[in-house]
Amino acid sequence: MARAFAKIAFTPGVRAAQARMGSRDAYRSAEVGEAEVAELGPGEMEFIAARDSFYQGTVGENGWPYVQHRGGPTGFLKVLGPQTIGYADFSGNRQYISVGNLDGNDRVSLILMDYPAQRRLKIWGRVRLVEEDAEPALVARLESPHYRARVERGVIITVEAFDWNCPKYITPRFTEREIVDRDRGRQQASSEPAQPAPGAEEIGSGALKLVVTGIRQLTPGVRAYELRTAGGEKLPFAAAGAHLAMPVRLPDGVVVTRQYSLSTHPRRRDTYEIAVLREPEGRGGSAAIHATWQIGTRLAVEPPENQFLLHDDERPAVLIAGGIGITPIKAMAQELKARGTPLALHYSGGTAADMAYREELVAEFGRQLQLYVTRAAGGLRMDLHSIMRAAPSDALFYICGPGRLIQGAIDAARELGVPAGRVQYESFE
Repeated sequence: MARAFAKIAFTPGVRAAQARMGSRDAYRSAEVGEAEVAELGPGEMEFIAARDSFYQGTVGENGWPYVQHRGGPTGFLKVLGPQTIGYADFSGNRQYISVGNLDGNDRVSLILMDYPAQRRLKIWGRVRLVEEDAEPALVARLESPHYRARVERGVIITVEAFDWNCPKYITPRFTEREIVDRDRGRQQASSEPAQPAPGAEEIGSGALKLVVTGIRQLTPGVRAYELRTAGGEKLPFAAAGAHLAMPVRLPDGVVVTRQYSLSTHPRRRDTYEIAVLREPEGRGGSAAIHATWQIGTRLAVEPPENQFLLHDDERPAVLIAGGIGITPIKAMAQELKARGTPLALHYSGGTAADMAYREELVAEFGRQLQLYVTRAAGGLRMDLHSIMRAAPSDALFYICGPGRLIQGAIDAARELGVPAGRVQYESFE
């Protein structure tokens, strides 16, 4: 489907620049097919409703652009319909640069920022200025009841295109409330005293001898454990999607086995890494790992196994992860990138602070990555139907996450006529 934003933004000069810089082929697909009707979905509507500011660009009669920062109470930019948004124009410095520009040229562009989650939504549209005495009911819909600034007019924007931009180079910034919430989660994680590892005793009876050589706190609830051989020998090859059956000693002394996907780049042979989400209401394995594994913990495991294999041809891939399901998906994305296979990576979490490997993935995959934050106000929610509908016709889908995500993907594929053989999944429940 031809994206509406590409029709507006990819002018001949832009296309020439893309060709000159080597990115033209990557963007060409956005211009082909049936023209897109730009309608805001639930994710865009929620995101807009949660903003308390945005940047607005207009152009004057002399051709000079003007960028203005607009602010107000949360939700002052109203969603009036799938193709219509608007806001009350509060009295300001009375220069009226934006108003004058829009009188001569009704085109406008907006950038809406979510700094903590490193997200931005770009909107292109056409403006109609509405005076209160002409359409009082419409202007009343734009007002914020508890905000006392004087409204001079209404600004109604017909949306002609929008685009979610990549998170690269967005510096995370937090409100005081967001900092309090983030620090509370960190304090909860750090308040749990670690128990000493059981001496030099080896846990497990497998043929592959590993040692914990590194521990990272990825999120308040997720720790990454780096595993190597004691002598530094090469590890058995583990293709993307592989897992290890890890021996875990519970508090009562019983050794159980828990499976953890490898999140390491598949082409590394010097180390494995697993990420363990501590689940207080689980069966005790993850809590025992967090409490007892330390640098030097020795483990005897079986070689990696894999029932979640990538395809080996050049067809594009769409990778979808929910929560700690990012672990095998991360390795898959890295392998596909190393091959040069086209990919799109979709990753959903409760909050930005809950998302393991988020910063690493942002740095490595840029525009190929879309993040979804479901528990934050205005968080973008994953729409599996839209993801599958927008994918190339021969794309393969790989999904890992909770059961509801897996079932949602299966249902969406069936409703859209995607063959079952093109949908692979693994649940961590």
